[in-house]
Amino acid sequence: MTRIPFEVMKNEIQRILLSKGFDEERAEECAKLFSEASLDGVYSHGLNRVPRFVNYIDNGWVDIHAKPTLVSSLGILEQYDGNLGPGNLNAKYSMDRAISLAHENGVGIVTVKNSSHWMRGGSYGWQAANAGCIGLCWTNTESCMPPWGAKDRKVGNNPMILAVPRPNGPIVLDMAMSQFSYGKLEVTRLNNEILPVDGGFDSEGNLTRVPEKIEKSMRILPAGYWKGSGLAIMLDLIAALLSGGLSTSKLDAIKPAPHVSGYGVSQVFIAFNPIKLSSESFLNETVNELVSYLHESETAEGYSTVSYPGERTLQTRKDNFEKGIPVDDDIWNIVLSL
Repeated sequence: MTRIPFEVMKNEIQRILLSKGFDEERAEECAKLFSEASLDGVYSHGLNRVPRFVNYIDNGWVDIHAKPTLVSSLGILEQYDGNLGPGNLNAKYSMDRAISLAHENGVGIVTVKNSSHWMRGGSYGWQAANAGCIGLCWTNTESCMPPWGAKDRKVGNNPMILAVPRPNGPIVLDMAMSQFSYGKLEVTRLNNEILPVDGGFDSEGNLTRVPEKIEKSMRILPAGYWKGSGLAIMLDLIAALLSGGLSTSKLDAIKPAPHVSGYGVSQVFIAFNPIKLSSESFLNETVNELVSYLHESETAEGYSTVSYPGERTLQTRKDNFEKGIPVDDDIWNIVLSL
């Protein structure tokens, strides 16, 4: 692997987006979101995703000029149509609106229908936390995971993000409803590694840690088995109902091609302004107490530390910014050729 400076990566992605017709401001914002995902170690939804994003643009599956349009406003809740615009820009806009509503009212809720893949969902949790808000957001997806007890795919892995602000580094949980996302499977395979725990079933129905076998069977394992499966179903349903958009079964029906993901999805963005409810000192003291309490844990066999959600991301961000972002050479060369 080669290490690429953050600005070099961002500028290359921005160059590509400009060549596809993005205006300067949106190209820079979109390129920054991709690059920040790789900077934080989420390579599957950063640089690695760019060639596929360009393919979606070329096929007309993402409208680079489309922006969210307001459908309805009910005080602290706003509904938008994403118009199949770039999913990361739609999501960033939506969380911005939720944050603005939260700063005014204490809470803001924004829903979006008819959007496209939001890339790294954690970006919008960090966005809320960096604005001093507690953030919660999730998206539904097309079918990519069997419900518990089934072989065929009927539910999405429907990533959900929870974020809490903290001056010394926010607490951010970014998780799909599958034990591992397909992006994680891809990165693990490219690194010639196996998963640390079982991540799905092979074609014979055996649990396995080998990413290639799971990719072949497409039987990824719900996180928490039946619990992750049930939560994925509920997140999908609530996102569709709140946004007036499509649920997974309808997303499957409108897919323009079998391999397309994130087309026409429904999303929810919620921000809370904790300072409206209690003092800033209470917020910081409560969060820091929890962090200290976790760090005092007696580590289990084979582990050297216990970390809070997002802690390792902060270290990865620091390392990658100082040393450069590691990239797969083949993918980097594809990006350079675009």
